[in-house]
Amino acid sequence: MLKLQDISVTFNEGTPDEKKALKNIQLELKQGEFVTVIGSNGAGKSTLMNIISGVLVPDVGDVYIADKQVVHLPEYKRSKYIGRVFQDPMAGTAPSMTIEENLAMAYSRNKKRKLKLGVTKQRKKLFKEYLETLNLGLENRLTAKVGLLSGGERQALSLLMSTFTEPNILLLDEHTAALDPSRAELITNLTDQIVKDSGLTTLMITHNMQQALDLGSRLIMMDKGQIIFDVSGKEKEKLTVEDLMREFQRIRGEQFGSDRAILS
Repeated sequence: MLKLQDISVTFNEGTPDEKKALKNIQLELKQGEFVTVIGSNGAGKSTLMNIISGVLVPDVGDVYIADKQVVHLPEYKRSKYIGRVFQDPMAGTAPSMTIEENLAMAYSRNKKRKLKLGVTKQRKKLFKEYLETLNLGLENRLTAKVGLLSGGERQALSLLMSTFTEPNILLLDEHTAALDPSRAELITNLTDQIVKDSGLTTLMITHNMQQALDLGSRLIMMDKGQIIFDVSGKEKEKLTVEDLMREFQRIRGEQFGSDRAILS
């Protein structure tokens, strides 16, 4: 479903600030695979997401989604294949529009645009059914402005908007990091439920090692632009945070550099 082949990215090449953000990345995700990605700041996680979504074009390498070569497709054209939820709850929705208008916009993402009403009676019924699955009462607030929702409610709405058109790839970019613990737990549980029910191929960045272990079928650890550890199945299920720390030290010969990942 997703294939990254020989991806390399260098920022500020040829200057004193040169940084190799990604180095010869090889990554494949099978249909329905849920992969969590951990790594300290500067490991290359966000750059990886931006390469997949089309925000950045790699210096070298190819990107395939469902066997289609998309490396030169701009972000807006790639969006019909990809759903993405950002760290900032404000980023995935239009605050001045209503809940139903936001949903109508997301619903049309992979369809041809026509001069028709975005919110019809049939769509309202569909939107209510989807919103009911969140158990937040948003199905009774279709005409409320999204800007009036709490951070957790907006992130739940963003998650729903990014998935109900069943994209080829779902990208979750630290989508619980800006929430308080109770809301983060809510969104984590919703993520697990939606991904499992829909069988979506998912790549999730997180700083929280325990969250990376609890969710998904496969875990990848990145450092300095490289994938240094890749584990799945029963082997992943047996791992603890302490195991991950020891594995990083064994591979790199130094301690993992992010207290945030350990303390989360």
